[in-house]
Amino acid sequence: MDMHAFPDQLARTQRFTLGLPRAFTLSPDGRRALFLRTRGPEDRTSCLWLLDGDRERLLVAPERLGAEGPVPEAERVRRERARERTAGVVAYSTDPALDTAVFAVNGRLWAVDTRAGTPWPVPTAGPASDPRLDPTGRRVAYVTDGALHVVELAGGRDVRLAELEGPEVVWGLAEHVAAESMHRARGHWWSPGGDRLLAARVDTSPVLRWWIADPADPSGPPRAIAYPAAGTANALVTLHVLDLDGGRVELDWDRAAFEYVTAARWDGHGPLLGVQSRDQRTLRVLAADPGTGATTLLHEQRDPAWVELIPGTPARTASGALVHTADCADTRRLTVDGAPVTPEGLQVGEVLDVRGESVLFLATDEPTESHLWSYDPSRGPVRLSEGPGLHTGNRSDGALLVSSHTPHGHAFRLVRDGLPDTGIASSAAEPLLSPRVTWLRAGEREIRTALLLPSWHRPGSGSLPVLMAPYAGPAMRLAVRARHWWLCEAQWFAESGFAVVVADGRGTRGRGPAWEKAVHGDTLTAPLEDQVVALRAAAAHCPDLDLGRVGIRGWSYGGTLAAAAVLRRPDVFHAAVSGAAPSDQRLYDTHWRERFLGHPDEQPGNYERSSPIGDAALLRRPLLLVHGLADDNVVAAHTLRMSAALLAAGRPHQVLPLPGAAHTPTGEAAVAGLLRVQLDFLRQALNVCAGSGASAPPGAQ
Repeated sequence: MDMHAFPDQLARTQRFTLGLPRAFTLSPDGRRALFLRTRGPEDRTSCLWLLDGDRERLLVAPERLGAEGPVPEAERVRRERARERTAGVVAYSTDPALDTAVFAVNGRLWAVDTRAGTPWPVPTAGPASDPRLDPTGRRVAYVTDGALHVVELAGGRDVRLAELEGPEVVWGLAEHVAAESMHRARGHWWSPGGDRLLAARVDTSPVLRWWIADPADPSGPPRAIAYPAAGTANALVTLHVLDLDGGRVELDWDRAAFEYVTAARWDGHGPLLGVQSRDQRTLRVLAADPGTGATTLLHEQRDPAWVELIPGTPARTASGALVHTADCADTRRLTVDGAPVTPEGLQVGEVLDVRGESVLFLATDEPTESHLWSYDPSRGPVRLSEGPGLHTGNRSDGALLVSSHTPHGHAFRLVRDGLPDTGIASSAAEPLLSPRVTWLRAGEREIRTALLLPSWHRPGSGSLPVLMAPYAGPAMRLAVRARHWWLCEAQWFAESGFAVVVADGRGTRGRGPAWEKAVHGDTLTAPLEDQVVALRAAAAHCPDLDLGRVGIRGWSYGGTLAAAAVLRRPDVFHAAVSGAAPSDQRLYDTHWRERFLGHPDEQPGNYERSSPIGDAALLRRPLLLVHGLADDNVVAAHTLRMSAALLAAGRPHQVLPLPGAAHTPTGEAAVAGLLRVQLDFLRQALNVCAGSGASAPPGAQ
């Protein structure tokens, strides 16, 4: 295999995501399914497809619509928060029967008859963002220029339900912290009858304004973003019931005590919402009367650290039983009507669907895997997926779609009543490198650890420098039994001469509440200690690992951990690459940072312990800092301030700015070039020979 080809493949395929089917919706009888997919492994234009029986049909190809043009700012922000990396049809909405679908392409609204397959343009008052079809299939709600509109598909009559109130007020879209930290990407919801809307009004006037400029283009104006940094004011979020004839009712709850709207929906029993206190230690579930706006407390959850928000909750069954979760001892259990219905040791991660009295959910009893489960009162909890991997799914009354990401790749299987099982094809590329993983359980905590060695290495044939490649934070797990891009990337570093170790320590998900909340008040000490334990366990398993030459690389929180590793444990770690790292925790947003560290004015020590910038004077190992200059999630000021602190302390280091790059670089040059730059840096810092893959003798490091 040509080692030079892998970084280019990784970049061209958007990390092997192009060509993967996603965003499935099933018809009630399960005989038809809509989904999105690009037409090839390097095609970046997402299309809408229909599976009818066992036959796939391309329903919407964006280039046939003549909808080229710039993406409106509101839609660009929504896509960035949703981590959308493709163009074309990136999201859609349907009626329950799956007869009609609506979508926006570059701000133009379209509808398509899924049976006839004929799309048509829908006139709007301006560029449309986040269009949602009502349950009757007759009207579409959408946001344009901060106002919420409804347009009728037949006739095109357009009504503005919530007017434009100025640049600081937006109707119908999620605010920054909701989309980034609360799993709430939406800001408006139809009633079951399609005659009213529940809508969020977001007033960002109290929020700090930050300015993101592109230093590579000094002629371009800076872009203002409302960024609620830790300890500062949040956006003011209220919820309103809007009638199609212009009536409006505001929902009433104690917003001073519960300023976060964590979840909202409108089911057959009325509006349902979750609200959370600023310190995140109390979560309330409220039912709302759409006629008066009065709310009733259904459930309250408290935790001395924080109440974890579980996607898909709260919800209700057909009978009105509340579906939620509870942290019982060291297990996060599914609850229905207040009673735990899943066993100890099975960690519930997400509720996917509530249908009748049945709940479809994700859970794990092994941190390297995630499985699809169902619960109903007659059968109890039943696992629906098999084999190692990360499994999820969708369902309707007559079908179940199981989406599996395994060590061998992706598989999508539709199971339907009265029909043979049907697979949905993936057009994603096969990686030039597949991970060769040895699974370990490190230390007394049995830290899940993946060890990847060069394919050419033979035991005892020579020492291998080590590269730790963690994320190790609360947003995701990397040590999983699936052929994810980061494990393929780790194998590339292995083939380049390293033993690569990927470990998920305390603070990551899937190990229970106590494991997650071990980082409360200090998000670096325990995770860093666990990386050391994983490193030593890998060396005990494979004595060829050279503990005198250990590098570490990471991105986002992983970048923070990498910088802290060389600053605080230079006896263990000898070089680091720190990418897009939150180096000063006061610069990150309120909901995410205060969840773990509290309010910075009340708990300043927590922020100091968790910010490697305060340790800049300790640096005596090679450190490469990397940051995208267009990053509006972890702004480049983190790395610039870190570099300034290192410079003031007289500590040599390197900085690699990425012009035009957001939090996750996507350009081919940035993705492929960045991998090669990191490899060259680590080889030089750890005295690793390039070319044959052999490593040099231990140096003075």
